[in-house]
Amino acid sequence: MHSNKPWSRYGRHIYRFNRILAVTAALIVILAVSVSLFLATSFKSGVKNEKRDLQRVWNAGNYEQAYVISKNALADKPIDYFLLTTNGFSAYQLGISQINNNNTLFFIDECIRSLRKTLLLKESANDGRVYYVLGKAYSYKGMEYADLVIKYLEKANSLSYGASDIPEYLGLAYAACSDYRSSVEAFSRSFIPGKQPSDTLLLSIARSYMAMEEYSMAAGYLKQCIDSSPDSKSVIVALLLLAEIYKTTNDFVNAEKMYVSILDASGENAEVHYQLGELYNLQGDTTKARAEWRIAYRQNPAHSKARARLNI
Repeated sequence: MHSNKPWSRYGRHIYRFNRILAVTAALIVILAVSVSLFLATSFKSGVKNEKRDLQRVWNAGNYEQAYVISKNALADKPIDYFLLTTNGFSAYQLGISQINNNNTLFFIDECIRSLRKTLLLKESANDGRVYYVLGKAYSYKGMEYADLVIKYLEKANSLSYGASDIPEYLGLAYAACSDYRSSVEAFSRSFIPGKQPSDTLLLSIARSYMAMEEYSMAAGYLKQCIDSSPDSKSVIVALLLLAEIYKTTNDFVNAEKMYVSILDASGENAEVHYQLGELYNLQGDTTKARAEWRIAYRQNPAHSKARARLNI
């Protein structure tokens, strides 16, 4: 009979070898998992640190640095909600601080681009900040974007985002869309009991009422501005609008008084002399009308309406 011992030793060797391989494989798997967990933890920690640093920069009011950091980070994480909102908000802050209009529009466009991307993410659904800043950003793009100002600011309103300047922006946007009734309603929400409304608010409401031909309401707001404003420029604008109301309603005596009071208060003014000429022309006194237009032209040779009246 052949002995089984050599084969038994061989079998035990193979068995030990297989166990070593199994243990080694298990160790490799454990090591790989550990490394993955370590890298994932490190990555998450790095992301948290990056966002924490970005939040710190934003809170410090360093909008330029916040814009740069968030823009660079978006190259790797282009749909990160925190990065997109921070980039959009900081771009808006930089835009409104610019002196040059082209620079303003560059940052406003950057703001809109980032915040429009956030609308694709579920986090934006209840974030009134996004709609508020988007609405205000579009107001810097011009009157042709007034419908988007309304869309996003009304959405911010529906989310109960209580920024105090929303009604004024909405009022101007509705007026730009010729929806003067909604404009007045929005402006009216800007009034704070016990606080004097701004000249801009009073003049804007008056213009909307004038557009609706509700002249008595418009005149009331203009008189309030004249009586309360410390700004001579606002007073002159209010007097000019009030004179326009009187002229439109054929109250020529009071219209003339308004124009004369402006000249008495501020000195010679080409536009006022031109308007006086228009008033006299309405009354059929072409001699006095042409005299006023000539004064307007002498004071401002570039006054196109006075030049047209004088055929120059």
